[in-house]
Amino acid sequence: MLFSSLTFLFIFLPLVLILYFLVKDKYKNYILLAASLLFYSWGEPKYILLMVISIIANYFFARWLDKSSCHKKFWMTIAIIFNIGLLLFFKYTNFFLDNVNNLFGIDTPTLNVVLPIGISFYTFQILSYVIDVYRGNVAVQKNIFTLGTYISFFPQLIAGPIVRYSTIEKQLSKRTHSLEKFCIGLRRFMIGFAKKVLIANNVAIIADTVFNSASLSEYGFLIILLGTLAYTLQIYYDFSGYSDMAIGLGKMFGFDFNENFNYPYIATSVTDFWRRWHISLSTWFRDYVYIPLGGNRCSKLKWIRNFFIVWLLTGFWHGASWNFVLWGLFYAVILLAEKLFLNKWTEKLPIILRWFLTFAVVNVAWILFRVENGVDLVAIFNNIFTFSGLGLREFLPANFSIVYYFVFMIIGFIFMFPWKNLIKKEHPRLALLGDIILILLFILGILSLINNSYNPFIYFRF
Repeated sequence: MLFSSLTFLFIFLPLVLILYFLVKDKYKNYILLAASLLFYSWGEPKYILLMVISIIANYFFARWLDKSSCHKKFWMTIAIIFNIGLLLFFKYTNFFLDNVNNLFGIDTPTLNVVLPIGISFYTFQILSYVIDVYRGNVAVQKNIFTLGTYISFFPQLIAGPIVRYSTIEKQLSKRTHSLEKFCIGLRRFMIGFAKKVLIANNVAIIADTVFNSASLSEYGFLIILLGTLAYTLQIYYDFSGYSDMAIGLGKMFGFDFNENFNYPYIATSVTDFWRRWHISLSTWFRDYVYIPLGGNRCSKLKWIRNFFIVWLLTGFWHGASWNFVLWGLFYAVILLAEKLFLNKWTEKLPIILRWFLTFAVVNVAWILFRVENGVDLVAIFNNIFTFSGLGLREFLPANFSIVYYFVFMIIGFIFMFPWKNLIKKEHPRLALLGDIILILLFILGILSLINNSYNPFIYFRF
């Protein structure tokens, strides 16, 4: 079930909200747990058992870890092996088997393993809880239903943001509800809904027309540029829109989640970009992988090793395909180059040029992220740098229907900048005008959903 589906908007969410606010505070988590399990089983009924097993297993892992005085590392190791083992099995089994077959020229049959939706996200949430209990940063949760609510909470269950237990530990037992907070959440939800349905879904038509084409390897620089810019906008408005909706839903139920995006496309360095993009993932790897490995408080050689390990894992986390690994290693090289010597040079450049260079690097990275076929990838970069291949003159007449969607690209470029920060909101009329515009955008989004069945979420497959 998608947040941007009519079933969620007009049946599931209203019923959950009604039940949630009808019951006493001590029963609210039970409503959320039941609703979350129903939400997950709606699209993955056979994997609801996996979710329940994960909740029960990690409840006991954390309890045993907390009670043990001399076997903490043992239970911590068991918990990590269990959770990472499930992730590896469901997400990477066929990837490993395919590569073994190709490497050794054998024909080992692959397994009929389907990736459970959101397993990458909720696995990292579970690990943050167990590790923080081990470190003594949070108290062990003694109520299994409360822990289950945290792990399965439907607003951020299947595509993030990755909410750490420490962030909402107190809110799970006591949180404030008010009309003002609910309205703030509702506004945030509608902003995310508009970003997803009105911008991401429409620019995706251009991106898919380019990158899903059988002629992809024959396309020249301008066609690839068009598709890449469309995909750059699609993945931002798709993922940040989902995060906005998740944060908004959290507020509607009394929770305060951390931000996951901070206008990443205004970054003036790649380091700055990753401080702004998918913040919950980058900080998770920093706190649970990079720093435990030694971070930068070690020799330069070990620091470089730590850097590559983190980015290799970051790429691999996104999917069982070599292009994601390549994408992660690409960022490792660029970020290290920035930290070691590039920043000394780029800091002297005008800010507009620094922004342009950063945006160009990010777009190149999205090509690596988007194109899984290695042959196509090599051909694309060959055509880009040699200015060969088909041009727009041959492409547009055959794909003239995408011209309509150019307007959504322009809108996407406009709103990737923080214009709202320049507008004073203190005036009541401006606030009222903003609410009216949001309602109109929400209605337009609903009409778009009714008329168009194309409504994917990119990060669902991660």
